[in-house]
Amino acid sequence: MLFESRSRAFLMAALFCATTQVAPAQTKPATTRPGATATSAKSAATGANRQQALLANEAKIDQLLKKLTLEEKIAMVHATSSFNSGGVKRLGIPEMETSDGPHGVRLEHGRDWQPDEGANDSGTYLPTGNTLASTWNPALGYAFGTVLGSEASFRGKDIILGPGINIIRTPLNGRNFEYLSEDPHLVSKMVVGYIRGVQDQGVSACVKHYAANNQEEHRNDIDVNMSERALREIYLPGFKAAVQEAGVNTLMGSYNKFRGQYATHNAYLMNDILKGEWGFKGLVISDWGSVHNTMEGLRNGTDLEMGTDLSLMYSSVDQTASAGMPKLTPALYDRFFFGTAALDAIKKDKSLEPLLDDKVRRILRVMYATNMMDGAKRKAGAYNTPEHQATALKVAEEGIVLLKNEGNILPLKKSTKTFAVIGANATRENALGGGSSQVKAKYEITPLQGLQKALGPQANITYAPGYKIARGQMADPELIAQAVAAAKAADVAIIVGGATHGYDYKVWSDNAYDAEGYDKPDMHMPFGQDELIKAVLAANPNTVVVLLNGGPIDVSAWAGQAKGIVEAWYPGMEGGNALAHVLFGDVNPSGKLPMTFPVKLEDSPAHKLGEYPSTPGDPLKQTYKEDIFVGYRYFDTYKVAPQFAFGHGLSYTSFEYGKLAVKPGKQSATVTLTVRNTGKVPGAEVVQLYVKDEQASVKRPEKELKAFEKVFLKPGESKTLTMNLGADAFSYYDEAKKQWVLEPGSFNVLVGSSSRDIRQTGTVKL
Repeated sequence: MLFESRSRAFLMAALFCATTQVAPAQTKPATTRPGATATSAKSAATGANRQQALLANEAKIDQLLKKLTLEEKIAMVHATSSFNSGGVKRLGIPEMETSDGPHGVRLEHGRDWQPDEGANDSGTYLPTGNTLASTWNPALGYAFGTVLGSEASFRGKDIILGPGINIIRTPLNGRNFEYLSEDPHLVSKMVVGYIRGVQDQGVSACVKHYAANNQEEHRNDIDVNMSERALREIYLPGFKAAVQEAGVNTLMGSYNKFRGQYATHNAYLMNDILKGEWGFKGLVISDWGSVHNTMEGLRNGTDLEMGTDLSLMYSSVDQTASAGMPKLTPALYDRFFFGTAALDAIKKDKSLEPLLDDKVRRILRVMYATNMMDGAKRKAGAYNTPEHQATALKVAEEGIVLLKNEGNILPLKKSTKTFAVIGANATRENALGGGSSQVKAKYEITPLQGLQKALGPQANITYAPGYKIARGQMADPELIAQAVAAAKAADVAIIVGGATHGYDYKVWSDNAYDAEGYDKPDMHMPFGQDELIKAVLAANPNTVVVLLNGGPIDVSAWAGQAKGIVEAWYPGMEGGNALAHVLFGDVNPSGKLPMTFPVKLEDSPAHKLGEYPSTPGDPLKQTYKEDIFVGYRYFDTYKVAPQFAFGHGLSYTSFEYGKLAVKPGKQSATVTLTVRNTGKVPGAEVVQLYVKDEQASVKRPEKELKAFEKVFLKPGESKTLTMNLGADAFSYYDEAKKQWVLEPGSFNVLVGSSSRDIRQTGTVKL
């Protein structure tokens, strides 16, 4: 939600302590350090056990419900300030305090929307969600979550509003940077660790935005329609895993409508699927202002209403407030749909009170699970510790993706005499950008600072901005000329470009190419960067291009000429150090793309086959005509060449894939193979397993990711991997039968380094 029209809750944790490693000689780049090993007894528990844990205090909750008045119950189901919901002091029920995420605890706003001055709210700024997904390392998901949970606990937060897991459907979605992937299996595996990491710190995660919130343009009024098969196969698996495997305590509804009814109080999504089929026992929180109807909210699964359209309430606020956001009075929140309106409705119709009781029950369940009741003690938490900073560094290092390395231009040698660093993104900080996910970082290492630190005080580095960050800014001939001169005079040039967040909470909508509330106007490099990069490449062919951005970006104008291309995303407070470690070989890159990079926007299935941003002639409706063919499922099935494939990412070493052995079960299979590091330096490979149905009664994708494993190997070392495929790996959703179906027959098992780089194949007959 926008910072003016919503808030979120943060609960984070700090258990992970990244291992340190001495940098080797520059001729032998080191591997990315092995994944986080932090675990806990709780993290081994099944999602079902975690859901059952929410029911541990039902007897106490029954007693509290008998003591609560109707008015007190109503006070608990809506906000009482920008980030808090109501409590009942006489019964020892506290307010519930939330904070935005999902990659750091948001700066403090107190009880209104004004950022607090002088608060201790400068914490750990972790890499964004797409960076975490690019690690393909679920253990790092847990480490990521523990940092968030620990810091949220330290700040006194009860719920952290993250992770965000909506499917990356279009490259233009302004919020792709917060999300994980275009692939539901990768999302499902990464989200579980994140949630368990948060909740093992004694605070609650809040998975969002449920469901079909895949664009920011028209997000408040668009009515999304898709096939049941697309819903079940693509858009819901991550949320199902969050509930049934991770045992998430809370879930946030989204702004958009789904099949004619707002998602936050959508009977099918909330009652039938979430609380019915999946057995969710926790709390459904509205996005800030996503409730639109009292009766639908009461009946259709919304439990807690947070935020609203503040413009509707300005007539009742204290107009003596200073310039800026008006002061919000407590009485204002009684005007929520779950405030006076709900109270009046229940007084008129007592049959509605059990619905209210269920909402209060779910709130109390989460309060007990979050150590808020009966004097329970929560882990104290820690704030911006060296261990948390090490986790931020580790995620950034493993999340950076080496897209191209022609002629082994990388890793660079620190002994190189002169470097030219070019690009406004080389000096730009990003923590306070992006909308509600803004974080006030204790510090933020920019790319230029990271390079300077890696090379030392004697390094000869020339910096030229090359372009100016401003909405609508075109190529600047003078800045380009300065950059070209610097590149010509240097042995190696490093361009740091890409996109940008809106900058901060005061002006964050400016330059908002990756920000909540705004979709990107196109997939092109903004600010005239194509012209800059082409000019620098012509001036110095020993040029490496580094991209900082939130998702696919059109690099077709110059990708063929660039020897080295690195995708660094928004890599967090240690991002500059992580980038330098990868560029100079102190860390061997091991990141893999969690989404496809099209050559051009028109190649993206949402734009080629589907609809975006809305149906022509009716701006309020949109049908996902591409159906299940999202991302690589479309590119591979319809033979459309991507710029960079899903799962792609290069290394400074090489890996040999041994022959597959596929052992069938009745409705399952076990796949084994050996992977060996055949290069001269340590490295990590993400072994990806795809399944193809050879003959089906419905149209199925060319291949679908069903398993993966990240393996760390020294030179010459090999490891045998075993990947188990259950019935779900071979099934599709049958709309007529309204169930998952595994049709007997032959399936191809494809194992490789990306969706377009298959190294070994096998067959299994089920």
